[in-house]
Amino acid sequence: MSRTRAVVSLGHDALGYTTLEQWDAVKITAKALADLAEDEYELAITHSNGPQVSMIHKAMTELRRIYPDYTPAAMCVCSAMSQGYVGYDIQNSLKSELLKRGIHKPVATVLTQVTVDPYDDAFYHPTKKIGRHMTAEEAAMEERKGNFTVEDPGKGYLRVVAAPKPMDIVEIDTIRTLFEAGHIVIAAGGGGIPVIEQNGTLKGASAVIEKDSIAAKLAADLEADVLIILTGIEKVMLNFGREDEKPLDTMTVSEAERFIGDGEFGEGTMKPKIEAAVEFLRKRPEARVLITSLSCAQDAIAGRTGTVITAG
Repeated sequence: MSRTRAVVSLGHDALGYTTLEQWDAVKITAKALADLAEDEYELAITHSNGPQVSMIHKAMTELRRIYPDYTPAAMCVCSAMSQGYVGYDIQNSLKSELLKRGIHKPVATVLTQVTVDPYDDAFYHPTKKIGRHMTAEEAAMEERKGNFTVEDPGKGYLRVVAAPKPMDIVEIDTIRTLFEAGHIVIAAGGGGIPVIEQNGTLKGASAVIEKDSIAAKLAADLEADVLIILTGIEKVMLNFGREDEKPLDTMTVSEAERFIGDGEFGEGTMKPKIEAAVEFLRKRPEARVLITSLSCAQDAIAGRTGTVITAG
């Protein structure tokens, strides 16, 4: 049987929002991933990390506040921490699930850096909220450090960081070597650790990268046959949340671009996923994108549900 090369992008529902939720969620996620491995899919996995990196940033900031001798952790370090612990939970649960099924397949997490452009417009207009709510005085202190904050009415202030576009996956050769050797690879978690290349060195950036965007990049670099985006809904919807909402079974790139132009998809929800699908299919027109929920993944892989996006 020929094997299908797939990149799977896991959303928040696949991981939960707290440490305890994640322990439970990844066990369910592992079953869906093991189903794919059992069906002869070659897998690379990437994942979100919004709640996790925010939790780590908050914890490290509080540690610094209570114990001034501790150095606060930069965003790139918080991102690395989140990659490590989320990757471990997925790796551990997936390996256990595979062994239960008699599948002896290596699973490895690669701590992944992703280069970004220091002149990306996102650095001048940061939008990603992270960390705990701060007082006006604490926010002013952050601003004096050169960081950006935004008021969350009635709750205080939050730090915001940039979300630049990914350029290159630094560890792509390592990821590709493992992937082509038949290993299941967990990589570029949370969008990857954003770094800026300066004079032959890689410097961590105070930013986060959209995980959907890096999923498209990873899938193209690995020449995947399918990019599977697992999210909170069974199918992509037009007129989402309205009485006349319409589920889509299929979509072409040109239709997707038209729907984006019409404002059909939410900025922080479905729009990045559709943009990632378009980006991937522009590079791999012979491939396809499948968007569905984790609970419907098996039926969607079998063609019974989900939204399939193709080049045309």
